[in-house]
Amino acid sequence: MKNLAQGSYSSALETVRTLKEKFGNSWSAISPENAARMATQNRFKTGLDIAKYTASIMREDMEAYDADPANYTQSLGCWHGFVAQQKMISVKKHYKTTSKRYLYLSGWMVAALRSEFGPLPDQSMHEKTAVPGLIEEIYDFLRQADAIELNDLFRRLEAGEDVQNQIDNFETHVVPIIADIDAGFGNEEATYLLAKKMIQAGACAIQIENQVSDAKQCGHQDGKVTVPHEDFVAKLNAVRYAFLELGVEDGVIVARTDSEGAGLTQKLPVSQEPGDLASQYLDFVECEEVSIDEVSNNEVLLKRDGKLVRPVRLANGLYKFREGTNIDRVVLDCITSLQNGADLLWIETPTPHVGQIAAMVNRVREVIPNAKLVYNNSPSFNWTLNFRTQVYDAMVEAGEDVSAYDRANLMDVAYDGTELSNRADEKIRTFQQDSSREAGIFHHLITLPTYHTTALHMNDLTEGYFGEEGMLAYVKGVQRQEIRKGVSCVKHQRMAGSDLGDDHKTFFSGDNALKAGGEKNTSNQFEVKSTEAVLEETSVNI
Repeated sequence: MKNLAQGSYSSALETVRTLKEKFGNSWSAISPENAARMATQNRFKTGLDIAKYTASIMREDMEAYDADPANYTQSLGCWHGFVAQQKMISVKKHYKTTSKRYLYLSGWMVAALRSEFGPLPDQSMHEKTAVPGLIEEIYDFLRQADAIELNDLFRRLEAGEDVQNQIDNFETHVVPIIADIDAGFGNEEATYLLAKKMIQAGACAIQIENQVSDAKQCGHQDGKVTVPHEDFVAKLNAVRYAFLELGVEDGVIVARTDSEGAGLTQKLPVSQEPGDLASQYLDFVECEEVSIDEVSNNEVLLKRDGKLVRPVRLANGLYKFREGTNIDRVVLDCITSLQNGADLLWIETPTPHVGQIAAMVNRVREVIPNAKLVYNNSPSFNWTLNFRTQVYDAMVEAGEDVSAYDRANLMDVAYDGTELSNRADEKIRTFQQDSSREAGIFHHLITLPTYHTTALHMNDLTEGYFGEEGMLAYVKGVQRQEIRKGVSCVKHQRMAGSDLGDDHKTFFSGDNALKAGGEKNTSNQFEVKSTEAVLEETSVNI
């Protein structure tokens, strides 16, 4: 990830000094040093600044992946700005850089957790404004993380510590976000308008799927209905025009196909000439040969291979695809999307199987060699069962003894720690590496991790707190862990901006500022001293 530009502080300092000279005594209370410090702590003035900055990062990362698939990228889905903030603070703490770590905004989580209608299924029923609203919220929290960390560094600088290099080379918490626009929330004009709002909020990458907008279903549920290619291409164009209008030339479009699990279409496109896209789409529709005498009034008919055929139509008016055409439809969707402005692909799959993903991607790469995926490492998959089954089948194929295992009951805890279980866990551990190398996956994400972690942690805390452990459940399971693991929000007042606000109030009011910090601030209890410092104090007291 790129650092703050060298000299940003000194440049801001010179600008304010010049302005002070221009406006004279009326600006006497304004400190150029303080103003430059505040400007440095708020590098990104608008969401468009963020979108342009992060889009260039994604483009660089895509080139790095093309050169070496070990350079894949990752993200976790976040449904609140605080969750995203704590994720990126933790990334910086543990890995010293945010490079190749992104954020993901899941339409599923917006529907389930952010709608004013209350919890909703993933069917595009939530307010479309909730999506750009969450993007803006996430970047507000990330910019605050920048301001808080830089404020601490400036405090240390004022106290005499040599941290100028850390200030000059500060790495921002602001990273790319891949944002889910579902099926576009309406026609192509609606898609364009929403895409603009998302980009203005900071999104550099927009993910859009080829389902019918008003019949949208979660990618891991049944009942999905896809649209003809020309309808989807129109929405790809709408997103690209939105990026270009707003000056985000590097904006990234992720084209998702749900055709692997979709068996229905709402619309029969019009073929203009043999073999065109509409004709190829129509070839996938299930039909039955009929004579004109068998046809009722107002039925839809097609001519196929010189024969009169009737598309199979359900009572709800939807048309069925032929069984076994799903993979061919996926491949055609992917090729068509990349040939019409998409940058990355997303293929919804029924299981996380490297070989099955690679089989589809390799067919796409026969036409477009640098095709690459964003892949959902979904919580909708039972990862344990899927990989234990894969290992079991591989052992059978290799002639290994599997008599100790019941294939129909591989989730049984009795198999934990067995050879089969250990092999499966190792395959899960290396899934991202393996699939990025063998199946063209550039970006790995988990859509709903913080939905599940919140539920799990509340389950565990509730069990203890309302039981015999009482307050000890919180102290042992939460606070003590925060302190010992250096989790930033253990000082929740600081994390909410209290120290930052104290310094700003001092800039604005001088000695008259009423500040929250001081001896009676209970956050001081969380100042953990090193063993060396405690020993030194003890020796001085003695």
